[in-house]
Amino acid sequence: MNMTTALAYPLFLLQGGQQPGGGSILTLLLPWVLIFGIFYFLVIRPQQRRQKQQQLDRDTLLKALKPGDKVITNGGIYGTIVSVKEKDDTVQLRIAQSVSIEILRSSIAGLQSSDVKDVEAAK
Repeated sequence: MNMTTALAYPLFLLQGGQQPGGGSILTLLLPWVLIFGIFYFLVIRPQQRRQKQQQLDRDTLLKALKPGDKVITNGGIYGTIVSVKEKDDTVQLRIAQSVSIEILRSSIAGLQSSDVKDVEAAK
């Protein structure tokens, strides 16, 4: 190998030409694109569908609230709905014998499970 060849080879690499035995940019990026595509269809897309379904279920639950429903709030307060005010989007919640509070409908986490209702009925 003479001096001209030794200097020409590194300059060849710096010029952005294709190195001997190397692939094009497409062959280097193709595996990453395939990995991302598989990841999207196996992880991201099903999670988005699950979130969308959970949001629809929650919206349906909040619209269907009626007096007498036993609920739990996002803060962990158990109570029974006394009245629903459609105009203000609030509900009146009885949390003790003579104690009731007014909360936003959106602050209700869900309905009480049946075992909690059975415990309260036994009191």
